[in-house]
Amino acid sequence: MSESSQLFADSAADYLGATDQRQRVRRLEDEGGGFDRAVWQEIAGLGWLSIPVAEEDGGLGLGIAEVAAIAEQVGRHLLPEPFVDAGVQPIALLAQLPSSPERDALLARLLGGETIAGVAWQEAAGTLEAGARQTTSFDADAGTLSGCKRFVRPGPGADGWLVLARQGEEAALVWAEAASAGVALEAHLGVDGSALSELRFERSSAVRIAQGEAVIAALRQATEIARIAQSAELAGMARRSLELTRDYLTTRVQFGKPIGSFQALQHRLVDGLIQVELASACLRDAVAAAANGPAPEALAAIASRAKARCAHAALEMARMAIQLHGAIGTTNEYDIGLYFKRALLLGSRWGTASAHRQRYAQLQAPAAAAAAPAGAQEDFSAGQDWDAMPEADFRRKVRALFAAHYPEARRHMPYRQSWAESRDWYLTLSRLGWIAPAWPREHGGMGLPADKLIAYIEETEAWGVARSPDQGLVMVGPILMRFGNDEQRARFLPPILAGEHVWTQGYSEPNAGSDLASVRCEAVIDGDDFIVNGQKTWTTWGADGTHMFMLVRTDKSVKKQAGISFLLLDLKTPGVTVRPIRNIAGEREFCEVFFDNVRVPRANLVGGLNQGWTVAKALLGFERLFTGSPKHSQHTLVQVEKLARQRGLLEDPVFRARFTELQLDTADLGAAYAGFAEIAKRGEPIPASISMLKIWSTETWERLALLLVEIADEYGGLRDHTRNGEIDMQVVAPLFNCLGAKIFAGSNEIQRGILAKQVLELPV
Repeated sequence: MSESSQLFADSAADYLGATDQRQRVRRLEDEGGGFDRAVWQEIAGLGWLSIPVAEEDGGLGLGIAEVAAIAEQVGRHLLPEPFVDAGVQPIALLAQLPSSPERDALLARLLGGETIAGVAWQEAAGTLEAGARQTTSFDADAGTLSGCKRFVRPGPGADGWLVLARQGEEAALVWAEAASAGVALEAHLGVDGSALSELRFERSSAVRIAQGEAVIAALRQATEIARIAQSAELAGMARRSLELTRDYLTTRVQFGKPIGSFQALQHRLVDGLIQVELASACLRDAVAAAANGPAPEALAAIASRAKARCAHAALEMARMAIQLHGAIGTTNEYDIGLYFKRALLLGSRWGTASAHRQRYAQLQAPAAAAAAPAGAQEDFSAGQDWDAMPEADFRRKVRALFAAHYPEARRHMPYRQSWAESRDWYLTLSRLGWIAPAWPREHGGMGLPADKLIAYIEETEAWGVARSPDQGLVMVGPILMRFGNDEQRARFLPPILAGEHVWTQGYSEPNAGSDLASVRCEAVIDGDDFIVNGQKTWTTWGADGTHMFMLVRTDKSVKKQAGISFLLLDLKTPGVTVRPIRNIAGEREFCEVFFDNVRVPRANLVGGLNQGWTVAKALLGFERLFTGSPKHSQHTLVQVEKLARQRGLLEDPVFRARFTELQLDTADLGAAYAGFAEIAKRGEPIPASISMLKIWSTETWERLALLLVEIADEYGGLRDHTRNGEIDMQVVAPLFNCLGAKIFAGSNEIQRGILAKQVLELPV
């Protein structure tokens, strides 16, 4: 969050927190729904209404980021005043219209808080596009308005409304005062206690503010901005519902224990946490994208994506919260019900989550690999200014790289690649300087910023580039940069970049899988060496590996986490035996490795004697960051779309709804991943909340893999790649791969336990 946004967020939190807004909601509901004009004028005095307006029009000249920061606090505190409906939308609408005496005077009154207005543009339920299905008419000669508008907010207490109408063949925006003759208001009590109104105009007096195409363009722009602000309000409600529920689970005692210690409830709340974090990541992405001034259709897609995710998160979290609170959650005396009711109202307003998924699908081009670019010779040198390069140019460069150097026959490979299969591509990237996009430049990497790293991953998956054995790049390298010494970095990093060392992981043992603290493989000091005896299992790419990073027991006299060390081992050392294991797909993907009096130099100890648990936890963070990458889901998403296209399913509305939901799940996974990738790039410890990324990534991947099998019909039961007039794919490969991904790096059940204890701080 920018400094300006943080200042507005803090100011809003202080102001809203000084009064119990929930009690105000109850009181106003008892009075028939409404708002307090004195509070609205205080809001205007704080500058909240002036944010999106240019300085020459009396505003602050800021943007959507500051608006969203306030809206999120509005949601957290349940402010009864309709900040988005009476503040963001009408003011953003007027701010985009050309100056006129009528527009300027009304805008000044709205900014000052002395006039309270809404926008009346909907005439039927389910209308998402401003300007659609308009029958209300404005007679310019008589200056009168006739027609009906529904779902107007604010209603009772408003001074008037900006009304969309037809003036002959053109659109017109007119100002209708509430006190005008011929204006009839019928208020309907919303589920949260506020009022949604139906307005009828019978030749009522009105003043034209603007007319023509500019009206529709401005209204649509303002509505999308308001939707993003509405999404921020929903995200704030979702997070506060989570916090209230977490507090309740830590204090409510049943059967002699806090109910937050019950694993079933912990895992339920962790699933709520994941939805809240996804909403925050999606909102962050949407605000950043909207701030760049996108084209109208792009802004609409951004707003729909944000509304779909944040509405789902708020309603799901509040609904879950009521269940976890038990009977008290169903009472009006307890706050959680207020959040649920507000989520119901805002979740349905201006389009439900499912409606916005459908709209997103219509606006967004289907995911597919872009065509290879043509034209002048590309500069693939790795030392370019990636931060300054526009993302579109960077993506074009990545596609050109693949088109020029990646073998066409190896696109969209369905299984993990061996070193022999991927060596040439690895060495090509090494020669070009593209082998380590996430590594800092001082260590031989490209130093890509987080947005370019996500773009690189997306283009890699869209092109169908196979993953090479890369644990040296994604695990050993980052660990040595953080915990290694200069001699170790000089000795081990260059061979990783050059493809001379292929690294495997020696963590799991027969009785130490997710419980890594129970490792028994022992290393005893003997002069300048360790002597290692024991066994490792589930060693991915073990048959290909030249080196292993491993956890060993170096002290049996202390608690089990304290007696572990982290070693680097050359697998050609005498005493090492590798036995391949076939996975359920019949591939030799992993191995058992046995150690019989293997000598390892003490110079290969990373992080200090008996400090391996600290190193291991950091490495698991990097592994979970890698496992949480959107690349696996993106690859399978491309496969699903490819098969759906082959089988003619893209026009099926039922399939399209499922596909779009998974498409958005993958996009929001990418937004969450970008946040954690930025932490890693700064060299900061990866927080325990990385576990939510691992869960969402692998379970999204699994949902996509299951959909792929389902739409393949009988081909979903075949083991090998099938090529004929109906299909060109190995259907089951993603499903077999994702089953393992949910288990390694700590099973998803273990990850939920980590989140429950270390992030939510629920009792043991």
